[in-house]
Amino acid sequence: MDYIKIRFIKDFDQIGSKFEKTIEDMFRSVHPMFTIAERRWKPQMDIYETPEEIIILAEIAGVNKEDLELEISSKAVKMSGNRSEYPRVENATYRLAEIQYGKFERILYLPAPIDPEVVSASYSNGFLQIRLAKFLLDKTHKIPVSDG
Repeated sequence: MDYIKIRFIKDFDQIGSKFEKTIEDMFRSVHPMFTIAERRWKPQMDIYETPEEIIILAEIAGVNKEDLELEISSKAVKMSGNRSEYPRVENATYRLAEIQYGKFERILYLPAPIDPEVVSASYSNGFLQIRLAKFLLDKTHKIPVSDG
């Protein structure tokens, strides 16, 4: 059985410049091969929760499991990886080039604190699913009172 790498950390670095991303997106629409720096893309994700857990579903078709990395804290999940580009066909005129290749990174701030020790991740049919157990803060404990 292969495993997805999960690292536990306390804090995350700041997210990259939004201005740089906007400029890159603008020029990428003119020519799909244009990038300011290294090629980056942003996979689509869903986050939903039940009373017991938070579930993250990421659409990352074409990414090898070995190229995925997860970092977990009690407040956020950082997901990164790389999707290798399919070989270009020589002497072909591309009429549409929407599939994004290269590195990706997403930092997702969670709606509730989680227990970073109770995490599972699975990858199937191009979807990465991460299940995070919530800290149950509303538990009550009976405390015995002893004589003075």
